[in-house]
Amino acid sequence: MQEVQSNKKIGIPLVVSIIAISFSAIFVKWSDAPATISSMYRMWFASILLLPFVWKRRKEFLLISKRDFYLLLFSGLFLALHFALWFGSLQLTTVASSTIILTLQPIVALIGGFFIYKERTTISALLTVGIAVIGAVMVGWGDFGLSREAVLGDILSFLSVIAVVGYLLIGQNVVRKVSHWIYSFCVFLFASITLTIYNLIAGISLSGYESREWGIFLLLAVVPTISHVINNWLLNFVNTTTISMSILGEPVGATALAVLLLGERISGMQIAGGAVVLIGVFFFLVQQKKRIPV
Repeated sequence: MQEVQSNKKIGIPLVVSIIAISFSAIFVKWSDAPATISSMYRMWFASILLLPFVWKRRKEFLLISKRDFYLLLFSGLFLALHFALWFGSLQLTTVASSTIILTLQPIVALIGGFFIYKERTTISALLTVGIAVIGAVMVGWGDFGLSREAVLGDILSFLSVIAVVGYLLIGQNVVRKVSHWIYSFCVFLFASITLTIYNLIAGISLSGYESREWGIFLLLAVVPTISHVINNWLLNFVNTTTISMSILGEPVGATALAVLLLGERISGMQIAGGAVVLIGVFFFLVQQKKRIPV
């Protein structure tokens, strides 16, 4: 009985987290603003929302060395690139395709960890990687039937995965020295500044958007942040790999919302490719979980 209550305690917040993060793609689709503008304001608003938590831990800034500062700066640059590419992807392809490709993140992280930190893996893990990649190719192949723009959207989504993995790998050591609040605030702030500079150089207007757009910018900052807060809380009860499993729920939730709220259609090839990707990533995460010592 106690175990059932414990599962409910963890399960309900996890479902709320998946729903919250699934709305991110919907908000981007609703917005008519340029991708770099919506991603910029998402980062600025998220930074502001973190200020109360950061202020309580302001002494931790003294723990950041000059080297760590530069690492946080580059981490923010990669995070800015991730959001700009992913938001751009959603303007070209379907929510289903874009979010399915995002689930390749753990696999790209494995490859990055191998080359940067010399982390080893197993043959079985590599096989699951192969399965997921085949699924991603199927999703892209299915988008050929839609348009060239849809295929470009798939490519941008995959490049956004590489960017977010770069953001995580660069900040991997820094986050161990300060709380995740300080780490998140720093990279969000640097990402905000990076996107602002880009928009100014590119001549993209920073103002003049309708109140509806400002509402979407705020929702983009608040709702996905709720997901991150819930996941951070869940780490008190489950390990990181279990939380990573929730990444499989995002494309399912986002696709369902896209069908209901946006009227998007899904091709048979997209469904088949998406299923193969999810199966590959699921078994990959299971393999990684087995390697974590209890």
